Amino acid sequence: MSAPSPAVTCDQCAAACCRLEVRCLTETGVPPHFTRRDAWGAVVMKRLDDGWCAALDRDRLRCRIYEQRPLLCREFAMGGPECLIEREAAWSNN
Repeated sequence: MSAPSPAVTCDQCAAACCRLEVRCLTETGVPPHFTRRDAWGAVVMKRLDDGWCAALDRDRLRCRIYEQRPLLCREFAMGGPECLIEREAAWSNN
């Protein structure tokens, strides 16, 4: 018997998590052109003028650096509490 599929999947999402501020806390191989230093000197993911992560493929709504994505992105659980909050916020703003 296979495990039940989650009620929430990235396939049904508008990449709401890709609008969050993400600090690069560990070295995962994020290409430097996708990062910047914030006002406190921390390395963060670069965001475009409209707030989206610079690493997001806007046509497919998929991360272009998925295998090198920051630790915070790796730990952001699909269908977890933070995910559900961000999805709800994104849908209520549309």
